[in-house]
Amino acid sequence: MRSWDEPKKRKARVEIIPMIDVMMFLMVFFVLISLNVIPALGLKTNLPSASSSQDLTPQKKAIITIGLQDALQVDGVDTPITALAARLNQQKKSGDKLNVIVNSDRGVEVQRLVEVMDTLKQNGFESISIATRKP
Repeated sequence: MRSWDEPKKRKARVEIIPMIDVMMFLMVFFVLISLNVIPALGLKTNLPSASSSQDLTPQKKAIITIGLQDALQVDGVDTPITALAARLNQQKKSGDKLNVIVNSDRGVEVQRLVEVMDTLKQNGFESISIATRKP
């Protein structure tokens, strides 16, 4: 009588090479993000320096960025100066205090900064800070 050898059943294996590839990709991605190699949204500004600058930690804040060539953004969204108060009022809830932080490039004319701050004051925003960096 003839007997046939039964083929050996192969056990399932976990391939580790594709897992290593995925982990390396994720590691490179997070390193590039942490080093700011991938550009963030918003205007690039070169903040002025001040020796008396201090850290602010307001509860409710809006960040206004004034760039060169009359560029103006509120929390990363392009906004004309005429719509500045309306945009900030949308963020401000009734009765809440909204802290406004103004990021202005060094090269921005003082008149442009004064226009933005004047617009904010006329529309009832009292807590206005100018962002600087420590020298």
